[in-house]
Amino acid sequence: MYTIGLDSGSTTTKGVLFSNEEFIDKYLIPTAGNPKGAMMDVVDYFKRSYVLNDLKLVTTGYGRKLLPADLVVTEITCHGKGAEYLHPGVKQVIDIGGQDCKTIQLNGKGNVVEFSMNDRCAAGTGRFVEVMMRTLGEDISDLDQFVQSAKPVTINSMCTVFAESEVIGLISKGEDREDIALGVLHSIAQRISSQYSKLRPVRGEEVLFTGGLSKSTTFAKVLEQYVAAPVRRDELSQYAGAIGAAQIGLKKLR
Repeated sequence: MYTIGLDSGSTTTKGVLFSNEEFIDKYLIPTAGNPKGAMMDVVDYFKRSYVLNDLKLVTTGYGRKLLPADLVVTEITCHGKGAEYLHPGVKQVIDIGGQDCKTIQLNGKGNVVEFSMNDRCAAGTGRFVEVMMRTLGEDISDLDQFVQSAKPVTINSMCTVFAESEVIGLISKGEDREDIALGVLHSIAQRISSQYSKLRPVRGEEVLFTGGLSKSTTFAKVLEQYVAAPVRRDELSQYAGAIGAAQIGLKKLR
């Protein structure tokens, strides 16, 4: 049986393909304001690339109900199972996506014990970093290189609109742009650590970092300072939701 796990995010749409328990391929494209179209494009990619007999589709994320699927699963559940696949036994997860931030506590078997989700405000999300980097005249993809030798400037505003004004004000005062960018990362990590602490995590226990921002080595190191625990990443961290969807499908649809 082939299973496609499809995670429809606000910024990117991620898909993974499994053949029974074997991971085969992954695919990611921008959602670009068209979640249904992006989901269809991901499925078409796998269908063009492989001969898929007995194919099952499992969807999760914002647009999970936009395509006919064999199974639809909530994203928190999928992120839990995806985290377990990436790092068996993990109990603490921080996921930072384009428009939300999730902190999740697991039971060590991929089942969600408790979670906290910020999806009402862009503060602390990938979108926030993207806007701040654009204000600084840099692309978010160059984040690690840009702040490599920086010293963080304090950013007080967490509202995207006010923070953008604060960043512009700091530039006008002659603050180095890279110092401002690193300050943005520290402000986000501080906010997320507060959200994370509400789950009463085991102090010092390893955290799995997933979502788009997990690609940043610098941010992972900053986050470690604020959660006071080792922060682990995986090359498939951004696909955690899609992987979890596929894993759930493998068990329920077989």
